[in-house]
Amino acid sequence: MDLGLKDRVYVVTGATRGLGNASARELVADGAKVVVTGREEKSVAEAAAALGPGAAGVAVDNADPSAPERLIAAARERFGRFDGMLVSVGGPPPGFVADTTDEQWRSAFESVFLGAVRMARAAAGELGAGGVIGFVLSGSVHEPIPGLTISNGLRPGLAGFAKSLADELGPRGIRVVGLLPGRIDTDRVRELDALSADPGATRQAAESRIALRRYGTPEEFGRTAAYLLSPAASYLSGVMVPVDGGSRHGF
Repeated sequence: MDLGLKDRVYVVTGATRGLGNASARELVADGAKVVVTGREEKSVAEAAAALGPGAAGVAVDNADPSAPERLIAAARERFGRFDGMLVSVGGPPPGFVADTTDEQWRSAFESVFLGAVRMARAAAGELGAGGVIGFVLSGSVHEPIPGLTISNGLRPGLAGFAKSLADELGPRGIRVVGLLPGRIDTDRVRELDALSADPGATRQAAESRIALRRYGTPEEFGRTAAYLLSPAASYLSGVMVPVDGGSRHGF
């Protein structure tokens, strides 16, 4: 199936590694152009170079209020148009309620929550009919994940924001979608597993709770993201799509 991505232009934040990078790879593989972002100049340049001529890199911090306008301007200057944005931010530091400080909450709110809201708000002001805004959230939107207290607090709020945004932008023909990754085999998930006394046993236990009995690959997540951002998904909006191999047992 042709997803209709050829020559469409997307901004993908947090795309130097992990799920953002996997999504950018799949978009480019299907003919789209991408502007990839991250905090460090070197890693952004390396990620863009690895993606080839269909990619440009811009180093920004999602917490910077000027970041959204810079990224959208870069898309237009480099590729001549702007069709959508995938807001992917790194997970906040792990910790239980008693372990997390006010400063950790403030920092995560600025980057994970308010930074994502600013990105989406700026994109909404620049997109026309057929545009799309995607959010990479987490399975914690539906069920808290032990040891990820800050993420558990912020991700569901972003899902609510995304649903509100879908209602507001729908009459203009702009879609809003969310992706809820489960255990995808990224550096982040391996780092979280490594916090336990026995990472191998932790992974085995997690896999036993997944219907497909394995972690997902970044490529599997990226292909789902590319589809949801594409014109092929033109009647999907306001949805939160689990990409978790069947680990969520509710409907």
